[in-house]
Amino acid sequence: MSRFLSIKYADLEPYVPGEQPQDQPYIKLNTNENAFPPHPSLSDAVAAEAGKLQLYSDPESRALRQTLADYHQVSPEELIMSNGSDEVLNFAFMAFCDAHTPAVFPDVTYGFYPVFARINQVPFRELPLREDWAVEPRDYFHAAGTIFLANPNAPTGIALTRAQVEEILQMNPYNVVVVDEAYVNFGAKSCVPLIREYDNLLVTRTFSKYASLAGGRLGYGAACPELIADLNAMRNSINPYNVNRMTAAAGISCLKDDAYYQRNCRQIQNIRSWTAGALKELGFTLTDSLGNFLFVRHPRIGGEELYVELKKRGILIRHFRQERIQDYNRISIGTRAQMEKLVNTLKKLLEERA
Repeated sequence: MSRFLSIKYADLEPYVPGEQPQDQPYIKLNTNENAFPPHPSLSDAVAAEAGKLQLYSDPESRALRQTLADYHQVSPEELIMSNGSDEVLNFAFMAFCDAHTPAVFPDVTYGFYPVFARINQVPFRELPLREDWAVEPRDYFHAAGTIFLANPNAPTGIALTRAQVEEILQMNPYNVVVVDEAYVNFGAKSCVPLIREYDNLLVTRTFSKYASLAGGRLGYGAACPELIADLNAMRNSINPYNVNRMTAAAGISCLKDDAYYQRNCRQIQNIRSWTAGALKELGFTLTDSLGNFLFVRHPRIGGEELYVELKKRGILIRHFRQERIQDYNRISIGTRAQMEKLVNTLKKLLEERA
């Protein structure tokens, strides 16, 4: 850090994204990317906008919002588009948290939440997950703060039911509840249909996972028009052209080819089920993940050691050094061939240790 950095950021611990090493080819199972490529038609949609890059994108993303509104059967005024769902999450920390309204979220969850809280200089409370790694809804009753819940949670993959989310909404009528649905398409139920029943609900979604668009950086929020207006005030104060032309075109293309992406999600669920069974046979314990990843632990090898040994063998998984989960690893679901390679490599590694 330079001597010019503001003292208010002296203790800031930035978010650490999954590593992207370039030293050799790897089987990448560390960043929860979709195992399948976008639909072939997406390339043509993006190319059609590439020749117009001398012009600003539409700051309101009107064509994209209308297509998305039709998809969700909501109005465009109930949607905000963002540069990945991380951006709209940050807008929520800016708009709905302050010195008197802390952020509230689990102690084991998406690592960006405490970073957003610190950089926006708002207090936050972390509520422990249960011993089985699930969120206890009652812990969030009368939370006296803005609640952020990844659903399914990451890195555990465990999801609350829609009824449980409704309980939390009903018990916090004076505070916003943010439901982060980055992984909802892999087996959980979306809360978007609830936005007209609860004016304190904000649902955030991303195209990165289900629609194979991690490199495109496209996300959105769904809420009542008043909450969306608050978020747009943040967006227009920072970057009104936050969704570029090519990404907007890619988003429209994904929505038009939704059946293709939903088939891929079902394939990933099937591969997840096969992989979970194979890992259990090798002695791993796992949570009941509804994401495109598994949260795993083995009694005979530590989490960091497993990560290091697999990396030596050309396979990347995600290890977290947080004390409570340091024995666990998160493994993204790849293709069937990639997961078979993982299982065979683990089998050999455990045999060597035996």
